[in-house]
Amino acid sequence: MAKLTDILTDLTKKRYDRQANRYDFMEGLMGRLGMRRLRRILWSWVDGGKVLEVGVGTGANFPFYPRKGEIVAIDFSPRMLARAREKARKENLPVHLEEMDVQALAFPAASFETVVGSWVFCSVPDPGRGLREAHRVLRPGGRLLLLEHVRLPGILGRLQDLLNPLIVRLGGENINRNTVENVRRAGFQIEEVRPFLGGLIRLIQASSPGGQEKE
Repeated sequence: MAKLTDILTDLTKKRYDRQANRYDFMEGLMGRLGMRRLRRILWSWVDGGKVLEVGVGTGANFPFYPRKGEIVAIDFSPRMLARAREKARKENLPVHLEEMDVQALAFPAASFETVVGSWVFCSVPDPGRGLREAHRVLRPGGRLLLLEHVRLPGILGRLQDLLNPLIVRLGGENINRNTVENVRRAGFQIEEVRPFLGGLIRLIQASSPGGQEKE
């Protein structure tokens, strides 16, 4: 299973490397459809301390970073991260950027007060593993804040299942993930789930009451 995950991770990384040059254009289109507002809401929930953004991409969330606290941001796509570094340099943004996979975080346990991700766990080959890593690096009482699209119930969900292989091949993201349940299974306590677009998109707040003590 680990070997298959490694193969899928490498394939996903290459897909996002290929998208890096046009990613900001696509994000701009999504922003006009209201996604920028959802990113703003997501980051309004961050209240300082040491924050980890997973799947920073090209830095679409940079405009919404809080002015207080310390932010570390990671991505496993070198080309995406290169664009984020250039953007952070131009904007003189105090963020520490690292090339890293959320499925294998290099940080010690209990390193952060908050972990934030937007449109990330739809693409991670093993989302359960990535979420468990997020739980591991959160301090007791720390918070996980996510913006994700999820699988819908009923016939729409079955349609998502049918379309998913094509969407993954084209863009790398899965459209039929049960992310709220995946968060719960990773050991988090769900605090709030705010639905948009009929529940297709969810803003998720969760906490880690069973977080590990700092090593």
